[in-house]
Amino acid sequence: MPACRVWGVNAAEDRIWTVPNLLSALRLLGVPVFLWLVLGPRADGWAVALLMLAGFSDWLDGKLARAWNQTSRLGRLIDPLADRLYILATLVGLVLRGVIPWWLALAVPLRDILLLWMPPVLRRHGYGPALPVHFLGKAGTAALMYAFPLLFLASHEGWYAEIAAIFGWAFAIWGTGLYWWAGVLYVVQVRQLTKG
Repeated sequence: MPACRVWGVNAAEDRIWTVPNLLSALRLLGVPVFLWLVLGPRADGWAVALLMLAGFSDWLDGKLARAWNQTSRLGRLIDPLADRLYILATLVGLVLRGVIPWWLALAVPLRDILLLWMPPVLRRHGYGPALPVHFLGKAGTAALMYAFPLLFLASHEGWYAEIAAIFGWAFAIWGTGLYWWAGVLYVVQVRQLTKG
């Protein structure tokens, strides 16, 4: 009986065809569409709508995965991958359009580059390819996902531009800070796990 239970857990973890994984895959497919909208026709309204939809689906896929017991290894890989690709695509779009300075566009992905050493170290010590996402990491990502549409809106002429700029920069600065703080916590976690 215990063997059956272990098999069931592994089978559940190895699922691919789940609603949350479908939402994450759709988010991944939206990344090149977003870049095209921003850099091609400069359809900022559609680009902002796509960003907002991506942010909502990010929240929804996690909610559904827990509520419907559809968490999986694939989901734990593609969900943060989709987040990072959206962040990177948005930073590229914002920089190339002159909306944000280069230092902000480099500060966010630099954290991920500096943490590339972690998966091989975790594997060598018998842990999964990545640590579970920390609450601060989720909060930082969420703040950045709020910041980017607001910064796009702030780059236009209109009554909303100044308000969007204030809130957009507040979310961008807090999001970047939380994103880096979560990175520090991941380093601490890896050091504790691999001490022995």
